[in-house]
Amino acid sequence: MTMEQLGAFRIGFLLIDGFALMSYASAVEPLRAANLLADRTVYDIRHLTVGDAHGISSSGSMVAASAQLGRDVDFDLVLVVAGGDPGTFADERVFNWLRQLARHGVRLGGVSGGPVILALAGLMEGRRMTVHWEHAPTLAEISPALMVERTLYVMDRDRITCAGGTAPLDMMHALINVHHGPAFARQVSDWFMHTEIRPSGGPQRAGLVERYGTNDPALIQAIEMMENHVADPLELAQLAQLSGIGPRQLNRLFRQKLGRSTMTFYRELRLGKAGNLLTQSTLSLTEIALATGFANSAHFSTAFRDVFGRAPSSLRARPPQEGTGRAKTQLG
Repeated sequence: MTMEQLGAFRIGFLLIDGFALMSYASAVEPLRAANLLADRTVYDIRHLTVGDAHGISSSGSMVAASAQLGRDVDFDLVLVVAGGDPGTFADERVFNWLRQLARHGVRLGGVSGGPVILALAGLMEGRRMTVHWEHAPTLAEISPALMVERTLYVMDRDRITCAGGTAPLDMMHALINVHHGPAFARQVSDWFMHTEIRPSGGPQRAGLVERYGTNDPALIQAIEMMENHVADPLELAQLAQLSGIGPRQLNRLFRQKLGRSTMTFYRELRLGKAGNLLTQSTLSLTEIALATGFANSAHFSTAFRDVFGRAPSSLRARPPQEGTGRAKTQLG
């Protein structure tokens, strides 16, 4: 069937207040470009919001609603776009509408924090999924049984999830490819000078070499061991042994390359993980302390204040709110 014979694909964007603007733009702009390049509406794009006539992004930009939440079910795909603290979202109207869509055979998806909303609605059981790496702890708290992958996007039958950021460009390339073939999908990607199409299983974050700007094998090995032992921290001697050099040499490497001692870097890494848990989970301070290798909440709070200059309780996620996920600004 040719493009001219195909009807317009009906796609809805459910924008949860506080949604990440880059994630949304990376998803909607390829569809707009597809309509432009095809010189006809191949994608019927509609926007839905919760409560108000406009969805408000993380940067304060507003997107007007063009369809009504709760009534319209005439979609081929609905993508939930969320940022901030999606784990605090608690609007049963939205959950019920999404479940209604699923019963009508509408394909559902989520972008950035959107997959968390789908999981909260009980719509991701038995499906592979991904989410922005910042929200992974939230999914683990919702259900350890969720099949979460640290990839750019996942298409699993009637669900499509994406980590956000610029990853929707790659996801939409794949979707347009399915609908209209590789040549047209390439035209759309070239429109945005997006010449390096990443596979769905690509990593969300740069590797350790790129992240820390060093390719010293001992240093990289030590950092990898630290990331694998957050809850059960290793001693300096153990890190050195696993890295294949002596403790003094390892300390010199860390000071030369990263400007701090081995164990100071390790503590800051663990505290960074704790910061994510503080904003993306409802775990108690004691649970977070133990999960990041501190003996108790008092020790954890002191270390956190020493590094960040504020109490960990000041980063606590807000309690659940109806119709909003704007508790925390997120870049993805």
